[in-house]
Amino acid sequence: MRMSHCYAPTLKEDPAEADVISHRLLLRAGLIRKLTSGIYSFLPLGFKALNKTAQIVRQEMDRAGCQEVLLPFVQPADLWQETGRWELYGRELLRLKDRHERDYCLGPTHEEVITDLVRHEIRSYRQLPVNLYQIQTKFRDEIRPRFGLMRCREFIMKDGYSFDRDEDGGEASYQQMYEAYCRIFERLGLRFKAVEADTGPIGGSHSHEFMVLAETGEDTIASCVACGYAANLEKAEVPAPEHAIADSGCPEHRLVETPGMHTVRKVADHLGVEPRKVVKTLLYEADGDPVAALVPGDRELNEVKLANLLGAAEIQLASAQRILELTGAPVGYSGPVGLGVDTVVADNALLADTQWVTGANAPDAHLVNVDLQRDARVARFADLAQVQETDPCPRCSGTLNFRRGIEVGHVFKLGTKYSRAMGASFLDAEGASRDMIMGCYGIGVSRILAAAIEQNHDEAGIVFPPSMAPFEAAVLAVNARDEKVSGQAESLYDILKDAGLDVLLDDREERPGFKFKDADLMGVPLQVIVGSQGLARGEVEVKDRRTGNRESIALDNFESEFRSWRAQVWQGWGLRGEPSGREAR
Repeated sequence: MRMSHCYAPTLKEDPAEADVISHRLLLRAGLIRKLTSGIYSFLPLGFKALNKTAQIVRQEMDRAGCQEVLLPFVQPADLWQETGRWELYGRELLRLKDRHERDYCLGPTHEEVITDLVRHEIRSYRQLPVNLYQIQTKFRDEIRPRFGLMRCREFIMKDGYSFDRDEDGGEASYQQMYEAYCRIFERLGLRFKAVEADTGPIGGSHSHEFMVLAETGEDTIASCVACGYAANLEKAEVPAPEHAIADSGCPEHRLVETPGMHTVRKVADHLGVEPRKVVKTLLYEADGDPVAALVPGDRELNEVKLANLLGAAEIQLASAQRILELTGAPVGYSGPVGLGVDTVVADNALLADTQWVTGANAPDAHLVNVDLQRDARVARFADLAQVQETDPCPRCSGTLNFRRGIEVGHVFKLGTKYSRAMGASFLDAEGASRDMIMGCYGIGVSRILAAAIEQNHDEAGIVFPPSMAPFEAAVLAVNARDEKVSGQAESLYDILKDAGLDVLLDDREERPGFKFKDADLMGVPLQVIVGSQGLARGEVEVKDRRTGNRESIALDNFESEFRSWRAQVWQGWGLRGEPSGREAR
């Protein structure tokens, strides 16, 4: 592609609408343009990078024995009603009606559609296993779309689904996809980590997220330096105390006045206790019913853990008015003793001690010497707290480290959640009907572009890994008006094209600095600089965008020297440049 013909409208200044680096650079480098909130057009360079990423995904899916399909974007409501997700999915599901007043939605995911497809075709165990995938547009009506391609409403996703005879087959399919995902992100040249994760609205028994590591990531990963355990904050476990106190001889609880003290810190300071001894009593509405969750004062409640424990589709903090109705006291004075709420759950850490301080369910008052097992109607103790960096690893008691990451992939063990609800069954070898065992596997193809930039950029612009860059190489004619320079640039351009590289020739009559800035802004990994001074010496200069290192290559031996230099650049990314191979890391 000649730069003079390339539709790549670069910007000199950062757009005011962009608040993260990937969004700024995608706009500045001319890869995307905003149509409306959370919806973007992909320009030629952005679409090339998107297609290269999708092709690596497609190659590894095919290598793993998956088969590609293309499913409808518009989905009928009756399929979602079969699984109950029409009511449960929430406001992110964009619902619409056709001219006949029939209900539809824009697909945020395709579990129902793929299950409907398979249930009508597969009858026998001999037809299993099957693993189908697609790369397609999805729509989720985010309440606050932000950060460009990181969290938008319309996006490109690879979603795949496995169907197996039994649990062992389902486990094998899950592991196969896990390994395929590792190969994908390795081939893309990204530093990533697979972490245990909550299954969320997709459901199922087990899942892993694939996180691209970046300091600007919106997710936090807790990982152990000793055993390799890793989980996102929603899933990360807090080890239960080794010993629970059954009979401590705790004195009878008594009421103390705490005027105006509705925070843990104020109560702890007033009573001369550590904040951890003050129990937070948090009141929620879980699917419309009131519940109370108790955690130590120095911990934060993990709402995902609470929702999973309760089996609730939706939870939200009770309003101040609702808290007053339930406790007779304003916010900050709720407590479990005598609380008129049927369901009270508590974090495991509250088993390890007594003589707690709790709200008294009365204005300006707290209780001291509370033994939760004696004085409160706690239905269940469980892991409810948000993990902290000081916590030991739940697997080996090693040290946890926190890192930032961006979710770009997710694999789920679905089991029979969808197949049972939708009647996707088969006859086994004995002629008995059995539900298919399902798995679900997603990759945010368009989100990978943003994640790659968040991980790989500098003050000059994008630093694309060679395997996903819109153009792997650029030939920059320093002075395009010089016939020798332009002629040699044309010759090298043809050589690189013939070698199979996706190459850009900057043939514009612009200043050299302007061309260099655009090549760096667009993240072209390999840059060949053709100038009159170099030609006088019989050489051209090459630049590695990632390191900034420059070398000279003799024109007489350009092809072999360039090939060797290119291999070094790929190796610096941890890549071998082999589409079918597992890249070195």
